[in-house]
Amino acid sequence: MKNIPTPFCIPFAFPGVPGVRCVFGTRIGGYSGSPFDKANVSLDVGDDPAKVRSNRQAIKQEQGFTFWQELRQVHGTDMVFDPEPRDIGDGPTGEGDGLATSLPGQALVIKTADCQPILLAHASGKYVAALHVGWRGNVQNFPGRGVAAFCAHYGLDPADVLAVRGPSLGPAASEFVNFADEFGDDFKAFHDEAKKTVDLWRLTRLQLREAGLRPGNIFGLDLCTHSLADAFFSYRRREKTGRQASIVWIRG
Repeated sequence: MKNIPTPFCIPFAFPGVPGVRCVFGTRIGGYSGSPFDKANVSLDVGDDPAKVRSNRQAIKQEQGFTFWQELRQVHGTDMVFDPEPRDIGDGPTGEGDGLATSLPGQALVIKTADCQPILLAHASGKYVAALHVGWRGNVQNFPGRGVAAFCAHYGLDPADVLAVRGPSLGPAASEFVNFADEFGDDFKAFHDEAKKTVDLWRLTRLQLREAGLRPGNIFGLDLCTHSLADAFFSYRRREKTGRQASIVWIRG
């Protein structure tokens, strides 16, 4: 057990906001066995709960946050604000697809295996949020609605909010053969009819801009979870799989 590497996370730093930390997890390192190998953080996919908790604990020790907060993600638009701190071994506190807090040390966790994790921070470093955006979330404009709810709750100007989109299904892998039924005419500008793909990364960026974020405050890690099989879990590649964690927190 001592020789098992800590789950590898990709750090991201919001420019000018040193009080906020972000990391994007991978499947590299950790304790889980096949088909959840190795750094699965979800208790809801059939993995050994003890190994999942070991993966979470290793990330916590490596990154230095205090609490772990997650939701049962349901591809909706509900936000949960200032949840009570939870232990890292606990499961989800409830249903929803967005979390926000002003509590230092409270790690907001989004679990993904192709969907887009979007992490938000206010320029003051005093408020953070985390959004889970699958294609249904894009259709419902959850990037924009999540930002609007975040700003309304804390009295923020969206021009002072920064966002980063983590590893997720890239444009070349985002095939939707039922585009007309699943998306519709409003999203034709993002649809490649010949390839039957949808550029969800570009769509998310537009939705964040329309929510009031400055273009220079919108960032993205252009890493495709489907294409990079050794680094990321991908539901489209294999339905029975783990989930990586995308995490944002205010330094304690």
